[in-house]
Amino acid sequence: MKKALIVIDMQNDFITGALPNPEGQKIVDKIANLIRDFDGDVLVTRDTHDDNYLETQEGKYLPIPHCIEGTEGWEIVPEIQEELNKKPAEKVRYFNKYVFGCIGLGEFVARKEYDEVELVGVCTDICVLSNAMIIKACAPKTLVSIHRDLCAGVNPVAHEIALQAMAGCQCEII
Repeated sequence: MKKALIVIDMQNDFITGALPNPEGQKIVDKIANLIRDFDGDVLVTRDTHDDNYLETQEGKYLPIPHCIEGTEGWEIVPEIQEELNKKPAEKVRYFNKYVFGCIGLGEFVARKEYDEVELVGVCTDICVLSNAMIIKACAPKTLVSIHRDLCAGVNPVAHEIALQAMAGCQCEII
Protein backbone atom coordinates (compact mmCIF):
# COMPACT_ATOMS: atom_id res chain seq x y z
CA MET A 1 0.00 0.00 0.00
CA LYS A 2 1.39 3.39 -1.02
CA LYS A 3 0.96 5.85 1.86
CA ALA A 4 1.86 9.40 2.78
CA LEU A 5 1.77 11.25 6.07
CA ILE A 6 0.77 14.89 5.63
CA VAL A 7 1.96 17.25 8.36
CA ILE A 8 -0.06 20.45 8.26
CA ASP A 9 1.48 23.75 9.41
CA MET A 10 3.43 22.55 12.46
CA GLN A 11 5.28 25.87 12.48
CA ASN A 12 6.69 27.88 15.36
CA ASP A 13 4.16 30.70 14.96
CA PHE A 14 1.23 28.28 15.35
CA ILE A 15 2.70 26.44 18.33
CA THR A 16 4.41 29.03 20.54
CA GLY A 17 4.77 32.15 18.38
CA ALA A 18 2.44 34.83 17.03
CA LEU A 19 -0.66 32.58 17.17
CA PRO A 20 0.17 30.13 19.98
CA ASN A 21 -2.03 27.07 20.34
CA PRO A 22 -1.88 25.18 23.68
CA GLU A 23 -3.59 22.19 22.06
CA GLY A 24 -0.98 22.25 19.29
CA GLN A 25 1.81 22.26 21.86
CA LYS A 26 0.46 18.97 23.22
CA ILE A 27 0.81 17.13 19.90
CA VAL A 28 4.34 18.11 18.84
CA ASP A 29 6.16 15.14 20.39
CA LYS A 30 3.47 12.67 19.26
CA ILE A 31 3.76 13.87 15.66
CA ALA A 32 7.57 13.67 15.84
CA ASN A 33 7.23 10.05 17.03
CA LEU A 34 4.80 9.24 14.21
CA ILE A 35 7.19 10.69 11.64
CA ARG A 36 10.05 8.64 13.10
CA ASP A 37 8.08 5.40 12.75
CA PHE A 38 6.20 6.18 9.52
CA ASP A 39 7.03 4.00 6.54
CA GLY A 40 6.13 6.13 3.55
CA ASP A 41 6.43 9.63 2.17
CA VAL A 42 6.06 12.63 4.48
CA LEU A 43 4.51 15.73 2.95
CA VAL A 44 4.78 18.94 4.96
CA THR A 45 2.84 22.16 4.49
CA ARG A 46 4.04 25.56 5.61
CA ASP A 47 1.67 28.49 5.89
CA THR A 48 3.58 31.16 4.00
CA HIS A 49 3.09 34.91 3.98
CA ASP A 50 5.07 37.97 2.85
CA ASP A 51 5.87 41.19 4.67
CA ASN A 52 2.68 42.71 3.22
CA TYR A 53 0.46 40.18 5.07
CA LEU A 54 -1.67 42.86 6.75
CA GLU A 55 -2.65 44.18 3.31
CA THR A 56 -4.02 40.80 2.15
CA GLN A 57 -7.60 39.59 2.47
CA GLU A 58 -6.58 37.16 5.21
CA GLY A 59 -4.61 39.89 6.99
CA LYS A 60 -7.70 42.05 7.13
CA TYR A 61 -9.62 39.24 8.88
CA LEU A 62 -6.74 38.08 11.08
CA PRO A 63 -4.55 41.15 11.64
CA ILE A 64 -1.67 39.28 13.29
CA PRO A 65 1.41 38.88 11.11
CA HIS A 66 2.51 35.24 11.21
CA CYS A 67 4.48 32.68 9.21
CA ILE A 68 6.35 35.36 7.29
CA GLU A 69 8.60 33.41 4.92
CA GLY A 70 12.18 33.15 6.13
CA THR A 71 11.43 34.06 9.76
CA GLU A 72 11.77 31.77 12.77
CA GLY A 73 7.97 31.73 13.08
CA TRP A 74 7.69 30.28 9.56
CA GLU A 75 10.02 27.36 10.37
CA ILE A 76 8.76 23.91 11.32
CA VAL A 77 9.00 23.32 15.08
CA PRO A 78 12.44 21.90 15.95
CA GLU A 79 11.26 18.54 17.33
CA ILE A 80 9.43 17.75 14.11
CA GLN A 81 12.09 19.20 11.80
CA GLU A 82 14.68 17.03 13.53
CA GLU A 83 12.71 13.88 12.62
CA LEU A 84 12.13 15.10 9.06
CA ASN A 85 15.88 15.65 8.66
CA LYS A 86 16.50 12.00 9.55
CA LYS A 87 14.33 10.76 6.67
CA PRO A 88 15.81 10.15 3.20
CA ALA A 89 15.48 13.38 1.19
CA GLU A 90 13.36 11.69 -1.48
CA LYS A 91 10.80 10.71 1.20
CA VAL A 92 10.11 14.30 2.40
CA ARG A 93 8.52 17.09 0.38
CA TYR A 94 7.58 20.61 1.51
CA PHE A 95 4.67 22.66 0.20
CA ASN A 96 4.45 26.39 0.86
CA LYS A 97 0.81 27.41 0.92
CA TYR A 98 -0.43 30.95 0.69
CA VAL A 99 -4.02 30.31 1.78
CA PHE A 100 -5.63 27.70 4.01
CA GLY A 101 -5.49 24.86 1.49
CA CYS A 102 -2.84 23.89 -1.02
CA ILE A 103 -4.01 22.88 -4.48
CA GLY A 104 -0.43 21.82 -5.33
CA LEU A 105 -0.55 19.33 -2.46
CA GLY A 106 -3.80 17.84 -3.75
CA GLU A 107 -2.43 17.60 -7.28
CA PHE A 108 0.76 15.97 -6.00
CA VAL A 109 -1.24 13.34 -4.06
CA ALA A 110 -3.25 12.62 -7.21
CA ARG A 111 -0.11 12.28 -9.39
CA LYS A 112 1.58 9.95 -6.91
CA GLU A 113 -1.58 7.79 -6.72
CA TYR A 114 -1.33 7.16 -2.98
CA ASP A 115 -3.70 4.53 -1.62
CA GLU A 116 -3.98 6.45 1.65
CA VAL A 117 -2.88 9.74 3.12
CA GLU A 118 -2.95 10.46 6.85
CA LEU A 119 -3.26 14.06 8.05
CA VAL A 120 -1.96 15.55 11.29
CA GLY A 121 -1.36 19.13 12.43
CA VAL A 122 -2.99 22.50 12.99
CA CYS A 123 -5.58 23.90 12.82
CA THR A 124 -8.14 21.12 12.45
CA ASP A 125 -10.94 23.56 11.65
CA ILE A 126 -9.03 25.65 9.13
CA CYS A 127 -6.00 24.20 7.34
CA VAL A 128 -6.43 20.49 8.09
CA LEU A 129 -10.06 20.65 6.93
CA SER A 130 -9.19 22.72 3.84
CA ASN A 131 -6.41 20.38 2.74
CA ALA A 132 -8.47 17.25 3.38
CA MET A 133 -11.20 18.61 1.09
CA ILE A 134 -8.72 19.59 -1.63
CA ILE A 135 -7.17 16.12 -1.53
CA LYS A 136 -10.63 14.50 -1.70
CA ALA A 137 -11.40 16.61 -4.79
CA CYS A 138 -8.05 16.03 -6.54
CA ALA A 139 -7.56 12.36 -5.62
CA PRO A 140 -11.01 10.81 -5.11
CA LYS A 141 -9.64 7.24 -5.07
CA THR A 142 -7.25 8.01 -2.20
CA LEU A 143 -8.40 7.23 1.34
CA VAL A 144 -8.02 10.37 3.45
CA SER A 145 -7.52 9.64 7.15
CA ILE A 146 -7.34 12.22 9.93
CA HIS A 147 -5.55 11.46 13.21
CA ARG A 148 -8.06 12.76 15.77
CA ASP A 149 -5.48 13.02 18.57
CA LEU A 150 -2.70 14.43 16.40
CA CYS A 151 -4.62 17.48 15.21
CA ALA A 152 -5.44 20.61 17.16
CA GLY A 153 -8.13 23.13 16.39
CA VAL A 154 -8.46 26.78 17.32
CA ASN A 155 -10.29 25.35 20.35
CA PRO A 156 -11.59 21.87 21.30
CA VAL A 157 -15.14 22.59 20.10
CA ALA A 158 -13.97 23.77 16.68
CA HIS A 159 -11.71 20.68 16.49
CA GLU A 160 -14.66 18.32 17.05
CA ILE A 161 -16.92 20.15 14.59
CA ALA A 162 -14.19 19.95 11.91
CA LEU A 163 -13.70 16.22 12.54
CA GLN A 164 -17.45 15.69 12.12
CA ALA A 165 -17.44 17.69 8.88
CA MET A 166 -14.53 15.68 7.47
CA ALA A 167 -16.17 12.39 8.49
CA GLY A 168 -19.31 13.58 6.68
CA CYS A 169 -17.17 14.03 3.55
CA GLN A 170 -15.94 10.43 3.73
CA CYS A 171 -12.66 11.03 5.51
CA GLU A 172 -11.75 8.35 8.00
CA ILE A 173 -11.18 9.64 11.53
CA ILE A 174 -8.55 7.50 13.27
